[in-house]
Amino acid sequence: MTQPILTPDRRRFLGATATAFAALAASGCMSRGAGGSGAKVASGDGAAGYGALRPDPAGFLDLPEGFSYRVLSRLGDAMDDGGTVPDRADGMGCFDLGGGEIALVRNHELQPKHAAGGPIAKGFGKKDGVFVPGGTTTLVLDAATLQVKRQFRSLGGTIRNCSGGVTPWGSWLTCEEAPTGPGQLYGEGLEQNHGWVFEVPASAKGLVDPVPLKAMGRFNHEAAAVDPATGIVYLTEDRDDSVLYRFLPKTPGRLADGGRLQAMVAEGLADTRNWKSAAMPVGKPFRVSWVDLDEVEAPKDDLRHRAVAKGAALVARGEGLHMGVSRKVSEVYACCTSGGAKELGQILKLTVGGAGQPDTIELFFESESTDQFNFGDNLTVAPSGHLIVCEDQYTDVVDNHIRGITPDGRAYNLAKLRAQTELAGACFSPDGKVLFVNAYGPTATLAITGPWLA
Repeated sequence: MTQPILTPDRRRFLGATATAFAALAASGCMSRGAGGSGAKVASGDGAAGYGALRPDPAGFLDLPEGFSYRVLSRLGDAMDDGGTVPDRADGMGCFDLGGGEIALVRNHELQPKHAAGGPIAKGFGKKDGVFVPGGTTTLVLDAATLQVKRQFRSLGGTIRNCSGGVTPWGSWLTCEEAPTGPGQLYGEGLEQNHGWVFEVPASAKGLVDPVPLKAMGRFNHEAAAVDPATGIVYLTEDRDDSVLYRFLPKTPGRLADGGRLQAMVAEGLADTRNWKSAAMPVGKPFRVSWVDLDEVEAPKDDLRHRAVAKGAALVARGEGLHMGVSRKVSEVYACCTSGGAKELGQILKLTVGGAGQPDTIELFFESESTDQFNFGDNLTVAPSGHLIVCEDQYTDVVDNHIRGITPDGRAYNLAKLRAQTELAGACFSPDGKVLFVNAYGPTATLAITGPWLA
């Protein structure tokens, strides 16, 4: 096992980022109380949560009694840079900018065939001489009123920016779910290889210089989560035969300096998916080690296969990823969209070892029915310590929810989307009072308020 980074720079890194932890809290990185959080018992369906969902008079989003939402930004809204809000809003992070402002950095999972919302002046990759439309937009809000003060494109020229993660130094890691390029499947007309992670500072005031973080690997990227104690970045891949990765940066907090990419090996467990047997029961920890990967730029998109050949454990469609803290121990929650005996989804919990102790991985939750959750995707952690999971069903008629899961593993309904799309990008405001979330398409970014559990 490779131990956490302990370099002379680590003390400076931790000191420099101590005041920036609001970036993690803004995305839900809160302390999880041991043994529960005082959740109310719903009167409607008997599950631990906020009670039965009430029909939305507008026919868009059903919420429990006492909760409400407002739409902050929609597809086609005029932005301050002359463009319009593009479609396919996906992963998102929230940041405290200071001065009474907060920022939402929002992914757009756009393919080259989709509209960009206007010309892109600067970006990473082109198709047939024109920047491809994927990337991020940034909304700057008044922290008190949630009024949108300005919104603009902050990254361009990328493909299928699906999810990502916040960093403790105040940036958003946006991930391309698109390992394609010249001469490859879906790569006709493209001028560069895609399938990278990019970093977008929350403080950006316009388009950033697009720098692919190639040492973090080229694969079907989904999400990222940073351990604030070490700077290690955990990464998921949206494939049925994926693995769980981690990136050990040379310089914590400076990902562009490079580092090592590794894959998770679980002692005595080759497959976490539980498709063929219940090899991974709920709550049983497995000792973890990490294997180094080479040729991480993977021109053949075979990184996961080479990882498995080295002993890495298989994961079923690793998607949402979030860093939480319990009893001062870092915990990484990973949503595995099609995992489990019923193939409805799992949540894995990686506990980061310390003081010479190994990391461990366990199955925190496995859905046994569509009433618990059906294809969980993006996730975050609420101030109460509850997991908040956005569904992304693959059916002709979708019935997507936001589900809550208590620290002791009880699922409940938090919201139901009436529109025929998914909810994505759930993240909390720095004060924990607002849950921001996207309706994927047509793009709509919502702010949900209510009596959140403490």
